[in-house]
Formats: sequence, C-alpha cells, structure tokens
Amino acid sequence: MEWLTPWFGFYVAAVAVPALLLLYFLKLKRQETIVSSTLLWKRAVQDLQVNAPFQRLRRNLLLLLQLLALMTMLLALAGPVLAWKSGPGKRYVLLIDRSASMNATDVKPSRLDAAKKQAKTFVESMRSGSLVSLRDRSDNAMIIAFDQHGKVMCSFTADKRQLMLAIDAIEPGDGLSQLGEAITMARAFAQSPGVEGNLGSAEQPAQLVLFSDGRISDLATIAVASDELVFHQIGQSPDNVAITAMSARRSYEQPEQVEVFASLENYGDEAVKRDVQFSIDGNIQAVRSVAVPAREATEAGKPPRPGKMAIDFSLSFASAGVLEVRQLGDDALACDNAAWSILDPPKRQSVLLVTNGNPVLESALRACPIARLDPCTPAGFDAMDPVVFAERQRYDVIVLDNHVPAHLPRCRYLVFGPPPRGIDVNAPRQIENQVIVDWRSQHPVLQYVNLMNIFTARSQELKLPRDAEVLAEFSESPALALVRRSGSVYLLIGFDILQSNWAFEPSFVLFCYNSLGYLAAQAGGGEPRGLKVGEPLSIENVPAGATVTVTRPDASRVELSPDPSAAARFPGTQRVGVYAVEVPERPKQFYAVNLLDGEESRIEPQKEVNFSTVSVAAEKSDVQRANVPLWPVLVFMALVLACVEWLAYNFRVRI
Repeated sequence: MEWLTPWFGFYVAAVAVPALLLLYFLKLKRQETIVSSTLLWKRAVQDLQVNAPFQRLRRNLLLLLQLLALMTMLLALAGPVLAWKSGPGKRYVLLIDRSASMNATDVKPSRLDAAKKQAKTFVESMRSGSLVSLRDRSDNAMIIAFDQHGKVMCSFTADKRQLMLAIDAIEPGDGLSQLGEAITMARAFAQSPGVEGNLGSAEQPAQLVLFSDGRISDLATIAVASDELVFHQIGQSPDNVAITAMSARRSYEQPEQVEVFASLENYGDEAVKRDVQFSIDGNIQAVRSVAVPAREATEAGKPPRPGKMAIDFSLSFASAGVLEVRQLGDDALACDNAAWSILDPPKRQSVLLVTNGNPVLESALRACPIARLDPCTPAGFDAMDPVVFAERQRYDVIVLDNHVPAHLPRCRYLVFGPPPRGIDVNAPRQIENQVIVDWRSQHPVLQYVNLMNIFTARSQELKLPRDAEVLAEFSESPALALVRRSGSVYLLIGFDILQSNWAFEPSFVLFCYNSLGYLAAQAGGGEPRGLKVGEPLSIENVPAGATVTVTRPDASRVELSPDPSAAARFPGTQRVGVYAVEVPERPKQFYAVNLLDGEESRIEPQKEVNFSTVSVAAEKSDVQRANVPLWPVLVFMALVLACVEWLAYNFRVRI
C-alpha cells in the first residue's frame, strides 16, 4: 500500500474530525417559557441535559456513522494506491509508432489510439514514491513518437499528468516507420547529464517500451541488448488493398493525351474485387472494375507475396489539373487507397537550331513532333543578349551544329561537334576512323537506337569531368555523353554528323526523337510535382514582403514568410493528399504527397521484431494496471455510509 498525499489527508483530518465532534458538544439555543408543570416535558429536559456543553459523549449511532463516512473521505484524500509493483524507481522510454500502418482500423478506433491507450495504462501503473518513506523512489518515463523521424513528446519525469498529456498530443501521420532515430534520441536523453545526473551512476539503463505493429523498415540496422526493449504488439488483421504505384504522363506525340498507370496490391488471404476511379479536379472520368488476387505463400521465413493487379487508362485533357486514382473498396487503411498526380498544361517543344547549314540535321529535327524549329546562324546566336534570352525562355532545346558559342544561356543543349567552353569538357585533339564499340541501350536517349556499325571519319577526343554520364564509346574516346553544369544540360555528340554514316541511318531520326523528349523533361516544368510523405515543399523566388499560403489536404491553412534567400520552406507534409501553394501575383501551384510504399501498406502485425543483434517477441497480453488507486472505492464507501446515516436518522425521528 502506498500513499500519494498522506500529509494532505492528515491536515484535513485535523480540522474536519474536531469540527464534527464539536457539533455534538454545542448547546442548543432555546427560548425560555414558563409552564405550569414539567410532567409532559420530561423528554425536553433530557434533551436539554444531553446538549449541555463539555459533557461526556454518550453512545450515538449517528455520530459513529458520520465519523466513518468522514474517515473514508479523508483516506481518499490521502491518495492510497494498492501497489502490486515494488522496489526502487526505474526509468522507461515509451516509443509509440505513429506511422501510416498505425492508422489501420482493424483495432477500433485505430491502432494508434490503441497504442496510446496501452501507453496510458503503463504510465498509470508506474510506481509513485511515497512521501512517508524516503527510501522509495518514483518511476520516471519519457515519451517519443516516431515515424520516419523521432519526436520527443516529453522528457524524463515522474509527473503522470504530464506524461498523459504528452501521449494525448501524439498526432497520426502517413509516413514510413523507422525506429533508429528514435532509439538514438532515447539513449541520448537517458545518458545526458543534469541535476539528477549525480545519482545516475548507480541507476540501471532506461527500459525501452515499444508500442507498434512491428512494421518497421530499419530493424536490421539497429542493435539492442536482449533485455533492453519490451515489445507490445498492436493490430490484428493483415487485410488491406493498396495503390502502391501510380504515374501519369502526357504523350510526347500528342501532348493533350494523358496516359495513367496504377498498380494495386492485395495483402489479404482472399481475392477481392475493386472499382478503381479516375478523376480530374474532382470530376470523374472513368471507373474500372478489377479483380485483385489474394497473397501467395513464399519460402519459409519470408513474408507472403501480395497479389498484384495493374491497370492503365488513357484520357484527353488539354489543360492543367489534379489527377486522382482511387480504389473504392473499404479496408483497414485509408491513406493508401488513393494517389494523386499534378498535370501541367500540354506544351509542344520549341527548338533553336544554330548551324551554318545542315539539311540532314534539320530534316531529322523536323520529323520530330515539335511545335517550332527556328534555324539561326552562329553569328546571330552570339549576338543575342544571354540575360534576355534566359528570361524569355522561348526555346526548350538549343541544337549546336559545329559551333562553340561565345555565351551559354541556361537551357538544354544538343551539341554536335566540339563541346562548348565553360562546362569542364576538353577536346585536346581530333581522332580518325572511329567505330562505336559500346553504348547504353537502356538509357532513354538510346532506347531502341541501334548504333552498331556507326562509323566516323573524324571526331573529337572528349575529356570529361567525373560527374559526366557516358552513353556511347569509341575505342579511344567517349562518343556520346551527358554533362550538367549551372542548371543546364548538355548532350554531347563528339563528331560532325556529316562526317559519319549515321546521318543516313533510320536510327538517327529515332535518336533525335529520344534526345528532344529527354532534354525537354530536364526542364523541370512539365513533370508531375510529386512528393513523398515528410518531404518538404520548397517555394523559390518569393517576392520580398510577400506571404506564402499553404493549404493542407484537410483544408487548414498555414502562412509562411520567405527567408533572406527569397525561398519559403514548408516541412509539414505528414499526411497524404494535395497541397495548394499560393504566392501573390502567381498562379496557384499544387503538390501531390503520396504514400506508394508496399511495405507500409503491408499492415500484418508482427509477433516479433528482428533487430540486428536479437529478436524480441511481443508480450503475450496487453498492458495491465499494476498499481490500483483506492480513492474511488473509499469515496463510494463514504456515500454508502452517508446514506445509512440518513436512513438511521429518519428511522429515529419516526420513532
């Protein structure tokens, strides 16, 4: 038995008990009246004698019942706790998983709520030091919530109310589950010096208490001792159907056409049918019904392989919008039921050809699906103002045909012949009679391009920087290479196309087609603005004094101010959905935050967590109360005694 506030109860008793007894000592104030006889007033005289002050108390049932009721209430104020745990105070670190899989509703209302409930029960069961014993010490605990990052909700304290508030403050997220950072933080706090650090030399290491479903991705990189961590498993069912992949791209030949691809995975033991809905800006474009097979058993020791189903869809949409793919089935986890992609308006490429005259190259470029091809002489290109050229951004790709320009505006370049200056590429000499001996056929630039038997009479020997990407090679030098410098991309072909037989091969037109499509994609303006959960939004070139407004998927709004570099950063992308960014004098921008992670959607709870050093099995039962407060029982007894006293008083009055 422990007493949390014994002195408080003692002080209240020192006032309340004498006050109750004094009520029975007080003399009643009566009005004196002369009567002819006291024969009929014997009871009144006896009552007068009883209420005379400072006389010996007689046996009184009502006083006894009132004293008992008062004592039970005083005991309740003293804070008695029935302690099943004993011993010196310990330190605990409660690690509470708030990742995407903990939002599953197979445990009502959710796994995270169940974990928080068990953590509260654990806190209530912590040992509280007794004020009447200097040898007893309280248990201390700290709270850490984690997904892909750890967050300290409360440092070490014995204040149970503060710990409860910290647990209540944990909010769900849709991120991945990684425990390494949280354990590093826990050990750092447990070993940090402080006011109580002088007593820490004799203390045992803090006990780690993990509340999770066990779906943690970095367990193999974490080392724990065999008795350092206790695992409480949360969750029951593996059933879940998730969208684990999604992409939406405009066709290069027909930019108004959008090709959508999505992949569904079923982690349950039974095949399911799902309706998949495609919509743009909330307007439904199509609904497809698909059958997703059940998961399949694999080798012993490996998780079952989920059933997979791919679905594709093509639509015509000639403006900007937010594309959503959603599976309409009801399952335990909602954050992986939908995925989003941001569609920019279609744009056909504009190409600037800088040449002294090359009908073969010009014909190949005109065969590609581009909006405009503008030939330009080298002298005319050098006469352009590079600052004005970069600001207007009239061209998506610049093709340099045997010309080394005097200036290089920021753009994407397809270079035939000598490389430009200022990009860390040297051409010390010319080499002759070269044949392409190897090339990267899987690269987007060379996809389906056959370079076999391509011969050049003269070419440049290219000395490339270390970060260059070689796409094809001669026997003595790189033939094709990619170089990125100062925001520009350079696709280098180290020879004059007219000095080779490639100009007369069908693969040359295909190469031009691939190159223009690849370089246009490097501009950064046409690809979907997709982010992972927790990846921050970065808004550049914010006008001075302007305020950036970010609207979350739940419609809440956050206002940001730019830093001295005119950039604003929003790190709060912890939930999946579409985020809208508004900057004064600019069109509204949208960003899609998707989960798209098969391991996080695999919500089957784990019976043990396998660290790099040891495997920790889950506890067989939920956290149970170890220290039971007795004040509710005492308050109930006081109410019962008060009722009995009331009945006894009314019974005596009737008699």
